Amino acid sequence: MRVAIRVRPASDRTAVGPTTADPTHGQLLVVRVREPAVAGRANEAALRALAAALGVRRADVTLSRSIGKVKFVEVDAPPDVLAPRLAALAQHSAPSARLDSR
Repeated sequence: MRVAIRVRPASDRTAVGPTTADPTHGQLLVVRVREPAVAGRANEAALRALAAALGVRRADVTLSRSIGKVKFVEVDAPPDVLAPRLAALAQHSAPSARLDSR
């Protein structure tokens, strides 16, 4: 299943959700990471955060396309399992969506 995300590097916390509207790419799931956008560190952190939020292994999440801070990610999991998790993450950034101990 393909997921479109917007990475927000150098955030104060690591979190997944909610969604934001993009005029070119439509709805994007926002992934905030603490790592800076240097040498792919933010991309890797975003993939780890997304995998954790979706309850899949990091190896099941691969970056398929990158356009600036917009990333298209392939998640190797059944759509019927991912759809409810994505819908919940898209609604709001609940405390359970926070992925760091801060």
